[in-house]
Amino acid sequence: MDWDKLRIFHAVADAGSLTHAGDTLHLSQSAVSRQIRALEEALGTTLFHRHARGLILTEQGELLFDATSSMARKLDSASAKMRDSAEHVFGELKVTTTVGFGSLWLAPRLVKLYETYPDLKIDLMLEERVLDLPMREADVAIRMKEPSQSDLIRRRLLNIRMRLYATQDYLDRAGTPGSMAELSTHRMVCQKADQPQVAAGAKLIEEVMAQNVVSTLTVNNYFGVLQGVLANVGIGVLPDYLTADHPDLIRVLPDIESGVVPVFLAYPEELRQTRRVAVFRDFVLEEIQAYRRWQSEAGKSLQA
Repeated sequence: MDWDKLRIFHAVADAGSLTHAGDTLHLSQSAVSRQIRALEEALGTTLFHRHARGLILTEQGELLFDATSSMARKLDSASAKMRDSAEHVFGELKVTTTVGFGSLWLAPRLVKLYETYPDLKIDLMLEERVLDLPMREADVAIRMKEPSQSDLIRRRLLNIRMRLYATQDYLDRAGTPGSMAELSTHRMVCQKADQPQVAAGAKLIEEVMAQNVVSTLTVNNYFGVLQGVLANVGIGVLPDYLTADHPDLIRVLPDIESGVVPVFLAYPEELRQTRRVAVFRDFVLEEIQAYRRWQSEAGKSLQA
């Protein structure tokens, strides 16, 4: 096959339009159309259904597009490896994680990574939806469960739990509950149990709300929950990792906590040697080690 024609076919299939593909390729619509017709003739098949609204891939076109998409991903990976060097790391790195972990733990620490690699461009995508790493929706993921895809490199970072926290000002004003039942007289700040979140957190919220809590503030992510707690609105259901950056938070009902939530870092096998991925992985592991040391020291202080 003619590689140049395949490149043009991929652009047309991706754009769904000869005009848009031409704009991307800096070619006229007629030139793009001629190349597509020539490719169809060479292959002896029709690759697109022509409609007034644009182009739709035929079954044979879908097969070819899958192949060219795989080629494009491999070329992108090879290009990234060639651009990166041991001394200089630059370019875009797409990182996906949850809103809570990304906004409360990861983002505040990234300044350290930028100090070492100032030319790095990180696209931090925060959402509860699990993005498809093999399809390159993202380069690296930090997930609250082990990835299911077999072709991903994964590393368990830590275990977290959801616990109850409040400010000293709130507890001074409203009192400190001594049991789950006494939560009914307090305002709870949390996500709704049916909102996208880890199952362990949802279960803890259900147990708390079963206490006939009269007043609540529900927010659809942990960042919002934390803001409510820091503003003395009530007692919040929050992940324990945020206490490293908010040591003044008071744990309420220390015996009450969620089940263990494992946190994994994952990336595609084909990006193993990419410097951008490697420096981000090493940075996260170093920060996790620092967090574990803080946990250990905090635990010793409490025992003392």
